[in-house]
Amino acid sequence: MGREDKAAWKSNYVMRLLSLFDEYKRVLLVNVDNVGSKQMQQIRISLRGKATILMGKNTTIRKALRGHLEQNPNLEKVLPHVKGNIGFVFTHEDMVDIREIMLSNQVGAPAKAGAIAPVDVFVPASNTGLGPEKTSFFQALSIATKISRGTIEILSEVHLIKIGEKVGASEATLLQMLKIFPFTYGLKIVQVYDSGSVFAPSILDITEDDLIKQFMSGLANVAAVSLQIGYPTVASVPHSIVNGFKNLLAVAVATDITFKEAEQAKAFVADPSAFAALVPAAQEDKKEDDKAAAAAEESEEESDDDMGFGLFD
Repeated sequence: MGREDKAAWKSNYVMRLLSLFDEYKRVLLVNVDNVGSKQMQQIRISLRGKATILMGKNTTIRKALRGHLEQNPNLEKVLPHVKGNIGFVFTHEDMVDIREIMLSNQVGAPAKAGAIAPVDVFVPASNTGLGPEKTSFFQALSIATKISRGTIEILSEVHLIKIGEKVGASEATLLQMLKIFPFTYGLKIVQVYDSGSVFAPSILDITEDDLIKQFMSGLANVAAVSLQIGYPTVASVPHSIVNGFKNLLAVAVATDITFKEAEQAKAFVADPSAFAALVPAAQEDKKEDDKAAAAAEESEEESDDDMGFGLFD
């Protein structure tokens, strides 16, 4: 590729990058470490029609974003996160759905020596199927074993690698021998850009139910404070009205004062036995049904006894 072709390619890339940031209000900043070309192609196919993936050199990206700050000042919030093996996923769709598609395209991978463990790795207690000649290898890793039917059996679960630790050569070899592929690799969301705001990907785990729950909790606190200090608010007024009605009802019951809503309460206080007939009829019906079912069951048992022989006679 000649100098002019390279310059034209870079110019076209910058124009595309900036046009995507102007067009899309939702962008996922993703890390693409350990993602191969075949896996990346599969992810692009899965996101086709829903999102656009764009990769590039960090120096070119930062230079392009700085030059576009006058037209789009919000891009300044993205600049600190353009580091490492970063890429962009532009979308108009729900970002939670896009994340699910990316997670579904993760692939299992063996633990390679020198790699940083993204998760804790455990080796379960089980028969490994390996011959006794490998016993010294397990002893070197302080893994308790025994020989069972001519093969090595691990006695208890072993926490082999902790998250954030570097995988050693011995640990990597052991996992390969046991055919354990503990790591999964794919596009990992590191930051979320939405309408000029940048926040952590954990925000995507918040559901509408969580928001409603937090809102109702805050509303309850506002109502409680308002009632306590006697300051009416939209949250406290319904409670104030109910409490006021309860006070009026109590006064009406204790005195000769009456009003329509208090008549039933005054009648109940005057003669509670008159309301005994208000017990739900459904309970009585249920009792009658239970009696009928019990009688039918007894009738069937008596009929069986009268036959004079058992099922297997």
